[in-house]
Amino acid sequence: MRRLLRIMLEANGYHVIEAATGQEGLVQAAQNRPEIVLLDLGLPDLEGLAVLKRLREWSQVPVVVLSVRDQEEDKVGALDAGADDYVTKPFGSKELLARLRAAQRRVKPAAQAPVFQSGRLEVDLARRRVTADGQEVKLTATEYSLLALLVRNAGRVMTHRHLLTEVWGPKAAEHNLYLRVYMAHLREKLEANPAKPELLITEPGVGYRLLEIARRSVN
Repeated sequence: MRRLLRIMLEANGYHVIEAATGQEGLVQAAQNRPEIVLLDLGLPDLEGLAVLKRLREWSQVPVVVLSVRDQEEDKVGALDAGADDYVTKPFGSKELLARLRAAQRRVKPAAQAPVFQSGRLEVDLARRRVTADGQEVKLTATEYSLLALLVRNAGRVMTHRHLLTEVWGPKAAEHNLYLRVYMAHLREKLEANPAKPELLITEPGVGYRLLEIARRSVN
C-alpha cells in the first residue's frame, strides 16, 4: 500500500516521506514538518488513534486517515481525535487526491515547534521528554498530560475547570484538589525553588499560567 501511494503521490507532485511504524512516523513528522499526513489506523506498534492524539499534542498539520475500518464509531473516533478526513479502503486515486487538496485548504499547519523552552525547562512534545537544567525529569502520565496542556497554551491563563476537564475528564471539573496536588508535584520536579515558582504561576481564583522565560546566557 505504501509503495502504491508513493507512486501515485509522487506522480502528482508530492514529496513523500514514509514511516513503517507509529513511533517512526511521529519522529519523521517532528523532523520534517510535512504539509499533510496520511495515517493508517492499523500500525504494528501503536494504535493509529494513539499516534493521532500524540501528534495533536504539538502539531495541527492536516491528517487524512486511511483505513479498512468503515464503521461509524471508527470514523467518529478518528475525527474526534483530530483527523481532518477519513478515507476507507479501497479508494480511487482521484478521490484521495481531492481529499488531500481539501484538507490542505481547510487547515493551515501550525508553526509551533515540537520542542518548548522556557528558562530551565525544556519539553520535547514529539518524544515526550522533559528536562530541567539539562537533566531529564521523570513525570507520571497525569503530570505529563497537565504539563503538555500548559505548554501548548504557554503564556495564557488556563482556568481550573479547563485544566481539570482536559486532563481528568468532565466529571472532575469541580475537583480543584486534584489540580493543586499535581501542580505541587510539577513544581517540586521542575522549579528551582518550588516555594517561589518562576514557571508555573498561580492566577488566584482563576487557574494557572506557564510563563515563557528566555533562557539565561552563561558567560
